[in-house]
Amino acid sequence: MNERMGYLRKKAMSLPLTPGVYIMKNKSKEIIYIGKAKALKNRVSQYFGSQNNHTLKVRKMVENVDDFDFILCDSEFEALVLECSLIKQHTPKYNILLKDDKGYSYIKIENGGWKNFRVVFQRDDEKAKYIGPYMSSAGLSAAVDRAKKIFGIPQCNKRFPAEYGKSRPCLNHAIGQCSAPCAGKITREQHNINVDRALEFITHGSEKVIRELTEKRMQASENEEYEKAASIRDTIRAINRISDSQKVVAAPVKEQDVFAVVTASQGLNPKACLSVLRFENYRLFDSEHFIIDLPEDMSAARYEFIRSYYSMRDKVPPRIAVDGEVEDSDLLSEWLSSLAGRKVTIALPQRGEQHSLVEMCRSNAAEKLALYMGRTGKSTAALDELGQMLGLSRPPEFIESYDISHTAGTNNVAGMVVFRNGLPCKKAYKRFSIKGFSGQDDYASMAEVMDRRLTEYEQNKDSGEGFGRLPDLILLDGGQGQVNAVLPVLKAHGINVPLFGLVKDSHHRTRAVAASGGEISFTSKRAAFTLCSTIQEEVHRYSVAYHHTKNRKSAVSTTLTRIDGVGETRAKALLKHFKTVKAISEATEEELSEVKGMNKNAAKAVYEAFHS
Repeated sequence: MNERMGYLRKKAMSLPLTPGVYIMKNKSKEIIYIGKAKALKNRVSQYFGSQNNHTLKVRKMVENVDDFDFILCDSEFEALVLECSLIKQHTPKYNILLKDDKGYSYIKIENGGWKNFRVVFQRDDEKAKYIGPYMSSAGLSAAVDRAKKIFGIPQCNKRFPAEYGKSRPCLNHAIGQCSAPCAGKITREQHNINVDRALEFITHGSEKVIRELTEKRMQASENEEYEKAASIRDTIRAINRISDSQKVVAAPVKEQDVFAVVTASQGLNPKACLSVLRFENYRLFDSEHFIIDLPEDMSAARYEFIRSYYSMRDKVPPRIAVDGEVEDSDLLSEWLSSLAGRKVTIALPQRGEQHSLVEMCRSNAAEKLALYMGRTGKSTAALDELGQMLGLSRPPEFIESYDISHTAGTNNVAGMVVFRNGLPCKKAYKRFSIKGFSGQDDYASMAEVMDRRLTEYEQNKDSGEGFGRLPDLILLDGGQGQVNAVLPVLKAHGINVPLFGLVKDSHHRTRAVAASGGEISFTSKRAAFTLCSTIQEEVHRYSVAYHHTKNRKSAVSTTLTRIDGVGETRAKALLKHFKTVKAISEATEEELSEVKGMNKNAAKAVYEAFHS
């Protein structure tokens, strides 16, 4: 507990109800958090009131606050501008800031008679010429690679003119991606012309280069320089071929950025991944991702992500598409518009091509996060989507699912399957025989199973394993009736675990998720739908398999108990000893009498039953 809480609360209550920026400091007078507020008194006093409603991150920050300053502003927008400026200047510990650790990239042009160029991260040669800086090293490297392939620039480490004409051409020459100066296939003058064209292609784009090359091709044809015209024609075709391959991922908007966040609650240090896809001229030209600690408020986190991202960027597109709600989106849009010098829109697509781009961005984030955490991208995306769909605070790491199986009320059983991080955890599967009643009552059966499972938890919770660990989500095979039957059991045990049902359609396929207040449709949540379908099919398979086993044992047991002198106990003993009815039928009277619980008369009765 912060010893200065009383002083801080009193100071916060004396603040005015006007817009402004507040600056939290620790005992060393170091700035640890900067925020903006529409009404300073209301916002700052929340920090020093009850701590029960705060997230863990906020509680830790408040514990370290020794004092705070504030700056009054004329409007909330002015407060946002000042907040962004101060955060960029001081980089406080508790502000969400994306660390741009990639640095700047340059194109270094080397001219030792034979020109060449490559991507570098530092300007370390005063004699060389540089183009840049560029923010995205990945995008620049891809552009340089494309340009070298189109214009036949060598991509090997050979030095010219020292190695000119001294070796055989490589495979790149055979597939038209290198002019092979190593084999003397091109002059220095033509090579340098190709380098200049490649640099023009990188810096000004393919449209301008194609336009200029087309003019030169026509001129060469008029001058009857047919070999030169054919060479230029091949270069134009190579540019178009590469450009077409880049249009595989196209956007309906000429220029925009797409943001998506995927979270994973695995382990003691849960993480999230922010992915950004950047589009120019209707096509994808760059992507970035950032791994951060798991945020507790996604709406506020998206606001911080976007604000931090464009605080590090010189260019803001006219449209930003996001995968969820953004706190103060209108205010953030106004600030971005002031940076760009034109209107910037923040959109949340619900359907169509734009929604597909957001989903693609989410898939990219899921793959990056899965790689970071050692999981599969599909399961990461599905769990994140399911968590959002059901309104969970974080994606469920452990999911338990239950199903009841019986034949007209006989041999009632239940199966419990466990999925960890979206994958079956078969060693944690459990089977239950319904004992509380006989007959058919799926609701009572489900309630009994849950009561027995939670009783086991109370007895084993110190172990933290198996039944001693609670799941993050419980899914019942059934609709609202099953959910309503089990909710009182959870309440009676004082357990607060999200509980939903999996509803099937007339073809016995997963249709929706049932809650206590109705149904939740999967709509466009394809990854979540696939995961829930898999879980429902698995728990149904497991419970039915157990029911069939019980039926077989029941039938076998009935065969034995029809013999005089053999009851349930002796029938079980015989099956345990001989494993099968066939083995029992082939046993001698002496072998039968040696089974625990059997005597000579019972052994004789069993032997005669199979040999009469």
